[in-house]
Parts: sequence; C-alpha cells; structure tokens
Amino acid sequence: MSQTIDTPPAGEQPATTDATGSATAPYDVVIVGAGVTGMYQLLLLRRRGLRVRVVEGGGDVGGTWYWNRYPGARLDSESFTYQYAFDEELLAEWDWAEMFAGQPELLRYFNRVADKHDLRRDIQFGFTVQRLVFDEERNLWEVHERGGEILHATYVIAATGVLSALNFPDIPGLETFEGEWHHTGAWPHEEVALEGKKVVVIGTGATGIQVISEVGKVAEHLTVFQRTPNWAIPLRNRPLSAQEMAEIRADYPALFPRLQRTFSGFMHEADPTTSTSVPREERLAHYEDLYQRPGFAKWQGVYHDVATDETANREYGEFLAGKIRDRVDDPEVAAQLIPTDHLFGTKRVPCETNYFETYNRPNVELVSLKTSPILEYTPRGVRTPDGEIEADVIIIATGFEAFTGALNRIEIRGVDGLLLREKWEYGPLTYMGVQVADFPNFFIMGGPHGKGGHGNSPRCSEKVVEWMADFAAWLVEHDVRRVEADPRAEKEWSEWVYEIASHSLMATANTYVYGDNIPGRPRAYLAYSGSLPDFVQKLHDSRDAGWSGFVLTR
Repeated sequence: MSQTIDTPPAGEQPATTDATGSATAPYDVVIVGAGVTGMYQLLLLRRRGLRVRVVEGGGDVGGTWYWNRYPGARLDSESFTYQYAFDEELLAEWDWAEMFAGQPELLRYFNRVADKHDLRRDIQFGFTVQRLVFDEERNLWEVHERGGEILHATYVIAATGVLSALNFPDIPGLETFEGEWHHTGAWPHEEVALEGKKVVVIGTGATGIQVISEVGKVAEHLTVFQRTPNWAIPLRNRPLSAQEMAEIRADYPALFPRLQRTFSGFMHEADPTTSTSVPREERLAHYEDLYQRPGFAKWQGVYHDVATDETANREYGEFLAGKIRDRVDDPEVAAQLIPTDHLFGTKRVPCETNYFETYNRPNVELVSLKTSPILEYTPRGVRTPDGEIEADVIIIATGFEAFTGALNRIEIRGVDGLLLREKWEYGPLTYMGVQVADFPNFFIMGGPHGKGGHGNSPRCSEKVVEWMADFAAWLVEHDVRRVEADPRAEKEWSEWVYEIASHSLMATANTYVYGDNIPGRPRAYLAYSGSLPDFVQKLHDSRDAGWSGFVLTR
C-alpha cells in the first residue's frame, strides 16, 4: 500500500459502488476524536495510504487539553514522557518549560504537531457524532453528525478518550442560578474572572484538587463541597533549565523503550522489596525520601506489596495521613481531608501543589456533602440543610463517566440494530478492549478493558495505535469487507479482565474504574489491571496468529 490516496472533501459522502457493483465507501476509515490518540492514528493511517477522515466535536486538536482549561490544569506525568516518540525532529527542537507541563504548554505542543504534519486537512472540526449505524448489506458505517451531515466509511475507530463524557451531580435547579457556572471538563476559552468573587467548588477529585489550589488564592470566599477525601500527594513541579533539557533529550533513545516496559508507561516502577523485609525505621525513611521526590514516585515507586497487601498499605496510608495533619492547621479540617473509606492507590492518586495548605486560608471553607448535602441550586447559590450559600461562580468538578461514557452517549447500532449501550447495560464486553462482537468494522482505542489510554496516555496508546494502523492497512490491502470480534474470544477476554480485577485491592473501593461515581450505574470493572507490556504482547500474539480472535469476511 505505497500509493497515497487523496481524501475526498468534507460534506455528505454517499456510498458508491465499484466495477463489480459491490458497495464501497469514500473513506476507508473515519476516526472519532482529534486528541492524543486520534491525531497519531490519523498520521499512521495516512502514511499507509488509507483514505481517512477525523471528526471532532471541538474547534481544534488536543482532546483533553483542548477542553480542560480550568485554572491549575496540569500534567502529573513528567512532561518529557508525555509526548510523541515517533518524530525525532520535534523531539530535538521542543523544549519543555516545566517538569510537569500546564494546559497552555500542552495545547501549544499538540498544535505544533498538527501544524508540522498538516493534520488539520483531514480533520473536520465542529462535527459532533450523534449516531453510528452499521449497514449490514453494504458492510459500511454511517456516521451521523448532530446537525444532519452523514459520512460513510468501511471502518470506524473511536478515539473518544477515557475521560471525556462529563458527569454532573444529580442536583436540581442549575438553570435557575443567576451567576456564572462551569464544568471543569468544558471550561470556556475566555478567561473566567474569579478574583474577589464568592466561589463554590463541587468535587475534590484530581481536577477539583488542582482548581481549588488556584481559586483559593484569589477568591473573596471559596466554599469547597467534598464527598470523599483523596490520598493526594505533592507534585513538586519546577522549571526545567536548558541544561536539564539537554540531558533529558540525550536520554530519549533509552527513555521511550524504558517507559514502554513499565506497568503503565510512567517513569516510576514499584520497589521489588517487600516492605516487611526491612525494619520499620528503614521503611519510614524510604517513605520520607519518596515523599520529597516529584510526581508519581510516591505512588508508583513504593514497595510492591503496598498495592497488594492491606497491612502494608495501611502503614503507608498512616504515613501520608501524618503529612496531612502536619500541613493543615485545624485538626478537625485535617481529619476531614484524610480518607477513611478506601486504601491508598485503590483510587486514582491526585498530585497537588499546596492543596492542603489552601484550607489554612481564612477565605476557604470545607463542607462535607455527607453531612451537609446540596439540596438544590438557587438563583443566588446553593442550598443545604444548614441554609443558603451565596456564590458568584459555581465550579462543577465532578469528573467524568469514565471509559464507556463517551461511547454510550452516542447511538451506536451494530448487527440487527443492537445498541452498544444496551449490550453494555451491566458492564462492558470487549475483545482486547479494541472490538465488540456484533459491531463489525468498529474499533475502540482507549476504551474499556484495554490499555490504550489507561496510564500515561501517549505511552499506553502508542503501540496500540501502531498495531491498529497495521491491522487497518492489512484489512484494506486484503479486501476484508467485514471484521468482527469472535463472541467466544470476547467472552473469554471479558471474563478474564473481570476475574483479575476482582482480586486486587482496587476492588475494595468505590471508584470511577467501577463506575461508582455515576448514580444508578451497575458496578462493573471498566479498566484493565494488567501491565502495558503484557497487553501489547497480546495484541502482537493475535496478529502473529493471523489475527486470532477476529472473524474476517473478504
């Protein structure tokens, strides 16, 4: 497949027929989403000569970093690990300003990638997918835009992201609020004035922790509503000097293969030492050393049994609880900020900068949603059992419907009109996280039960996207009109994913990887608890065995 085929212009593209009268499509592939994964998938498919189109609901590239512009939005993976590894020229020229890049720098980076590789010519922005319908007679997908436009493609690849479907708390009356309100996951492009304002923030997850630290500095009064405290750890961000960047750049040839061998694409790996094999004083000294290091060293770099043994975990949790008590002046507030309902690492661990110190400010108040729930929004703010709290601005930092949310909110119909969200009513079923039985020619990058976006996103998606590009090119070259997950392979994979997850400490917590943050949703494991190298190997094993687990129709 060496010939490059120009993609047709945007607009409604009716399916056509070839010389034999068989149905064809103007696009080999339509990719849904122009974030980190979708951009790389586009480039690889284009290089392999496929006719490809990306549709994106936003106004530009960047995905997460296009939408999440709230104050404090920042990486908790080291910047230089969170970039594309394929472009040596860009690696040589791009200097990261900080150890952990903020949203503006990240968006500039992804715009630079799009400019350098002329990606926008194959991306249709402002295209919000409302329906995906599989035409069984012609083996084509109809891609329906909310405004009525329709594209046709032989294959569809969903690169919709793990955290992109906004979750709103079930609180009535938001439409009555006369002030300004924003969800952190859809922050406006223009600056939101918070200085001297009365601000309410709902949520203290990873996003809430970032935004609270910034808003507390400038608001006249900040009221934080917390449902569940989190085991947050210091980020310890700092600028990167020219000398440091030169040293980091010199290590790139070894860095990226090394990251590919880690459990989730991060720099830090678990200490192979069992915590109980060293004296307590030595353990505490080790925890103190980790605590002073940047980023996820305090999560990914602890003794390996902290993630598997409850006793070891509780000792480390008590060490971190002591740090919270040291940093928060009011003992009662400190107690509210120490988790008691879940073990360390059983939920995503947020990184923070002076988060706990924010509660030492006289203008900041912490309110527990368990003892003082928000009953309703009012024209002037929010009402709780204790009365009304006035607000000029309400910030909703309640996260996302993770892994399946973006797909479930699209009407995706496969064989016999089967609706994907109905098939997944009691939990997702997939084969290797990339395909679903009864949904032919439909692939998922970074969805449930796969490693594609679960961890350090570019590192976890890189090899999966490359595998997908090879598979798609092979399918087109061999005139495979229909490819679908074997139901038996899907059943075995899904049962295996659920089984290994049930034995981890994570199964003891209420967390978004089980869908527990969505009221009324059946509890089902949504992520993938295996390692990145093992997952990539399983993809390669399928390829080497002639795409085992997939049913191919030529």
